[in-house]
Amino acid sequence: MTVISNYATLKTAIADYLARDDLTEQIEYFIQNTENKLYRSLNLRNEETALSVSVSSGTGTVPSNFKKLKFAYVNEAPVTVLDWVPVDKLYRDYPTRSGAETPCVISREGSNFVFGPYPKNFTLSGYYYAKKDPLETTDNSWYVDNAPDALVYGALMEAALFSKDLEAFNFWKPFFDEAVQTIKTEENEAEVSGGPLAARPQ
Repeated sequence: MTVISNYATLKTAIADYLARDDLTEQIEYFIQNTENKLYRSLNLRNEETALSVSVSSGTGTVPSNFKKLKFAYVNEAPVTVLDWVPVDKLYRDYPTRSGAETPCVISREGSNFVFGPYPKNFTLSGYYYAKKDPLETTDNSWYVDNAPDALVYGALMEAALFSKDLEAFNFWKPFFDEAVQTIKTEENEAEVSGGPLAARPQ
C-alpha cells in the first residue's frame, strides 16, 4: 500500500482501494468533489487569513478568496468588534444609508462588506477563512499532511456514487464521517489549547 505524502501518492492509494482500472481516469474528479465537501463543511485554522480592508463611502471590498468571516473589528481606539448579521436584517435595522458613525454590525452584499449603522471611513481588521486552491495546484495541502484518510474515504464515496453502488457508498460513509469528526475535534481542542495541530499517524 502506498504511503500518502502528496497528490500523486493520494491518487495511487485511492486506486489501490478501488482496485478497478475502469475508474482510474475519474479519480481526480473524486478527489476534487471530496475537497469541495471538506472546504464547505469545515473552517480550519490553516485557512485563517488576516483581514485589512479600507472602508469608504459605506463599503469595503470583500477579498477575492473570502470564504467566511471569523471576526472583524474597527481598527481604532477603542476597538469595536462587529457582529455578523444577514444583509436583509442589516438594512431593516439600519435603513438610513448615510452618516459617519462607528458600525457595530457587518454583512456582505455582493462583492462588498456593508455595515450598520452607516459607517465613517475606517480600516476593517480581523480574520477570515480563505478559500484554498485545488489540491493539485497546491501540493501539499493541509489534508494530505494531516488528514489523508478524509480524502481517501471521501473519494471512495464519490466513486461509489459515480458507479451507482449504494452498498459501497454506505460502507465508506461512516469512515468518512468519522474522519471529518476527528478533524473537527482536533481543531476545537487546538483552538482551546492554542497549541499546534500535529499530524496523525496513518
